[in-house]
Amino acid sequence: MNAAQQALLRLHLTPGLGRIALFKLHQYFADFSAALQAPPQHWREAGLAEALCNTVPTENGERFQQVHRKLESQQIRLISFWDDDYPPLLREIHDPPALLYLRGKLPEKECFAIVGSRRATSAGLTLARNLATTLAQHEICIVSGLARGVDSAAHRGALDAKGATIAVLGCGIDRIYPPENSKLFHEIQQNNAIITEYPPETPPLAGHFPGRNRIISGLSRGVLIVEAVEKSGSLITGDFALEQGRELFAIPGAVQNPNSRGTNRLLKEGAQLVTEASDILQSLWPNQPTRHKQTQFNNFADQLDGPALRVFQILGHEPQHSDEIARECGLTPMELSAILLDLELRGGIQTLPGNHYIRGEL
Repeated sequence: MNAAQQALLRLHLTPGLGRIALFKLHQYFADFSAALQAPPQHWREAGLAEALCNTVPTENGERFQQVHRKLESQQIRLISFWDDDYPPLLREIHDPPALLYLRGKLPEKECFAIVGSRRATSAGLTLARNLATTLAQHEICIVSGLARGVDSAAHRGALDAKGATIAVLGCGIDRIYPPENSKLFHEIQQNNAIITEYPPETPPLAGHFPGRNRIISGLSRGVLIVEAVEKSGSLITGDFALEQGRELFAIPGAVQNPNSRGTNRLLKEGAQLVTEASDILQSLWPNQPTRHKQTQFNNFADQLDGPALRVFQILGHEPQHSDEIARECGLTPMELSAILLDLELRGGIQTLPGNHYIRGEL
């Protein structure tokens, strides 16, 4: 941890000095180390109470040293709003965290959130897990809150596909909540990411979870709510999604089921209806290939060379006429005809009426 990070950590551990205060200090001083060395009147000029200046934990103080040792021993990283590796979508929301604590590594992928009831039905849990698996196979990172129920199913679905997932906590990053998710917690941190804006040793208080929810939606291009009773935390996440300009999706359910009341209301109010993963993919990532399909494409392409490889590479899912293919590849009609026939027999392309061709299903 460098000096700038140590300065920011000391400020973040200061009682009464929150997110807004950190932004004010950075705006005024442009450097947190300079803020710690400034006299109290400069803090007042920055818009903060002078008394706060005198309550910052010292570098040798017990509180700072205890947290610092924990971060080092558990390989917990700090990512500030002003760092290059801060999640770009999260930076765009109107109330971004000033500081994130990170275990693992943030995936560099498009993100999508799946949240829902802690007391979900078995059908809801199965659907959440399967949807997460399919999206992860399309290289989409699944974001959720590591809670019981739908959240856990979503994380597990991403891991089933050996895909990416981010768990956002409403407590300190050294706390596993709920405790029964200890195995899932450690699986996620091995190859993916667990993040929180709360300092170590912060308990999972009810007031922390709305803040956690805004991060879940803030990281994501869209949010899917699987099951939710009225006035649930999942609906709060949906509200944040709309405020942040994210796409909101919901799964319909039986009107008699209390867990469907929240999602059915969202659908009435304009949320996009989801019954399968393609509903999400067509809305947000219509051209996203699956990892499986991409691997098959690469394996087939590795078997080709010269003009045959060129023909195969330019073909996609939009039909192209043979004259257009010949012109782009610089081939005569006879040369192209032989190549197209060979590729079709090997399953690499499909022939359509009118001398049009598309990539095959392999």
